[in-house]
Amino acid sequence: MEFPKDSNLPTHLLASCFDSTSATYKYYWFLSILDCVNGGNRIIEKRELFARMVAIPWYTVNYFQVSFGKQDVIHRAIENIKLIENISIEEHKSVIVEKLVQSQNQETQKTLNHFNNQVPHWFLTPWLKGEKLISRIYSKSQGFENDCLYALYPNHIEINFNWIPYLIQNIRFLKDFCFWNLAIFLQKRNPGLPDIPSKLVKPPSRSPLTNQRKNFWNLFFDEVGTIDCIYTGKILDKSNYVVEHFIPYSYVCHDLMWNLVPADSSFNSIKSNKIPPLEIYFDDFYKVQKQAIEVVSVIKPNSTYLFEYLQLFKNLEEIEQLPGAFDKNTFKDTFQPLILMAHNNGFQYLTLP
Repeated sequence: MEFPKDSNLPTHLLASCFDSTSATYKYYWFLSILDCVNGGNRIIEKRELFARMVAIPWYTVNYFQVSFGKQDVIHRAIENIKLIENISIEEHKSVIVEKLVQSQNQETQKTLNHFNNQVPHWFLTPWLKGEKLISRIYSKSQGFENDCLYALYPNHIEINFNWIPYLIQNIRFLKDFCFWNLAIFLQKRNPGLPDIPSKLVKPPSRSPLTNQRKNFWNLFFDEVGTIDCIYTGKILDKSNYVVEHFIPYSYVCHDLMWNLVPADSSFNSIKSNKIPPLEIYFDDFYKVQKQAIEVVSVIKPNSTYLFEYLQLFKNLEEIEQLPGAFDKNTFKDTFQPLILMAHNNGFQYLTLP
């Protein structure tokens, strides 16, 4: 992926900032700069940039449980700050930034200030080749030597005027570049975690499962009347259930029907993003799934939700074959590796209440 060129700027030096990366901090430092420049700021407090370096991947680490590697400074900072500050996993990025900038907690300040030893001066290495003394990097940057991206000061940076039009004009590409390379970097460290790109940015809102409820599970309840919740045993009917991800959404990152099941609403929040042990819950989950397929395939044989099962039974040529071919062992073979890999990536097992 080649950076957009500009005849008046050494864009190749900006690109070379990312030639050798053993951690994520360069990407999140640059993304934080882009956020601030896009907001109209040229003189930017380091404290705000460090706060953004935590806020941008906050959801990635805390909700999706993506590992950055035990030695990664940002991952450790997020883990530390989560213990120190009372900030929700679901909190908006801007609120996290504001809380961290204003925090008077000495441990939070120490954690954020640690970034000052890692990235602001070393990021400028391509423009100031051979310069190892940090004080000289600061002084040379203040003269924008070799048209470097910004000038360094003890508590802030000052973006080079010459770079601002380029950054704003190409901000979409530059952010995509960072996230693309972050996805590659993190996938290597999370080989069992699916769909890393979807886990790098908190979505504006999770898609509700309204259509799945209305066009699949309600049809099922219209026919069968009631079922027992696979988790609590409580009797469920059309009026008192929620649609629940069997394997947590935060791991699979999709709403495909073969991973959804009606559940007791009071238990849904308890289950949260925990993974259900197959030896306890799978048999009942399979029975509900099989019964639902049999019902919907008769009532609405062209339902798009039925087609979502075909990826599990690739030998089926016609959707009409699905009810009879919905084999328990084949279905279980899909879930066993997913459960194991989710647990290996830090997801905890659900325990009986």
